[in-house]
Amino acid sequence: MPIDLLPIIQQFKSDPASVYNTWFINNEDRLKAFRSIRRGVIDVVEDIKVGRFGSDFKGSSLEFVLTCIAEQKQVFEGAAHPFYWKPKLRIPDIYENEANKRQFALCLERVLNATHEDAILKAIVELDSHRIKGLGPAVASILYFLHPTMVPPCNTAIMNGFNFLFNDKKKLGSWGEYLRMREVIIDTNRSYTNELSRDLGAFAGLLYEIGTQRLMVGHDAYISAPDRKKIEDLANKRQQSVLLDQQEQNLHSEMQHHLLTIGKALGYDVMCARNDVSRSFNGSAFSFLCLPCHPELAADRDTVNTIQLVDVLWFQKGTNNVIGAFEVEKSTSIYSGILRLTDLAHSIADGDEVFYLIVPDKREKEVVIQLMRPSIKAIKVPIKYILFSELRANCEAICKFGNDLTVLDRIAQAVQ
Repeated sequence: MPIDLLPIIQQFKSDPASVYNTWFINNEDRLKAFRSIRRGVIDVVEDIKVGRFGSDFKGSSLEFVLTCIAEQKQVFEGAAHPFYWKPKLRIPDIYENEANKRQFALCLERVLNATHEDAILKAIVELDSHRIKGLGPAVASILYFLHPTMVPPCNTAIMNGFNFLFNDKKKLGSWGEYLRMREVIIDTNRSYTNELSRDLGAFAGLLYEIGTQRLMVGHDAYISAPDRKKIEDLANKRQQSVLLDQQEQNLHSEMQHHLLTIGKALGYDVMCARNDVSRSFNGSAFSFLCLPCHPELAADRDTVNTIQLVDVLWFQKGTNNVIGAFEVEKSTSIYSGILRLTDLAHSIADGDEVFYLIVPDKREKEVVIQLMRPSIKAIKVPIKYILFSELRANCEAICKFGNDLTVLDRIAQAVQ
């Protein structure tokens, strides 16, 4: 008899601290991540093609992508771990073995270019046929961000949740087991699309909650005291994480407000990310500062969607010409913002723009290291950074004495 998941799904959706509410639904960073990670995967493929990928995970473009994925937190915490180079075991064997490295790149490229399910499955089966040591279904967490309706992410918690929910014994690390799990997930999700989403991240989040024992599915009365304490401790930890995210969001809104205020004072048309228009800071609504909508842009739909998710844009007055683009990064994210600005540089740059990262003071060194990467320095639009403390302290003075974008050079830093 099929499992009735509706009560479980309702419990999952009604919990304000569940990943459905903190990651899947109410998280603009998740939406921004898809295009950013896609840009990063393109860089991985290109690096392998031209021979600049290197022989270690650390410092590679793959590390950049996996760190961006791990910044999603919760469902993707630890996403980078399977890709760490373990020299004693020689795994995963995509760093020293050139043939394996190219097979990995070929799989990524095929999935990037895939337009239907069969092409994705063929790419996965082809990769599996090469039996590359240590390179298993953890790759699915990358592929999910390329095709979220066709490839569910995979990790230990998701697999554990699947096995518990469906009374199965699937093993982590096997592509064959993953593909069989995927079929069940897609078939089951099809029955509950109206309650969840076509995006398989929602169902994966449900499995994650079950696998980490945050969401109890039967047997609750038989949990031992130590196990119950573990669950309660995890719930407390999650609650603290939700509070921290709220604090960071407030800080994020403050920085966006400063940027909108400065841009308007300097005579530019300003616009925040389309999903932030309803926000405010200290009683000042973003909608009162911004244009009624984004100007029409001569770009494809995906590029326009990306541009409309940039935290703050300054346009030459009365035009659709982007003069400045700003990504405000929280303490938990740096990599995704850099990828978004890099993507913009490849998409819309015509030479008169400057791109800025607005970053927490305590992460300045990390930002400098990442902006010094050859692939970042090679783009034709400079990416500068401004510290939170500098923007906050100088907002009023810049509004009063500034004439144009160049006034930001007083507080912005450029990596040489």
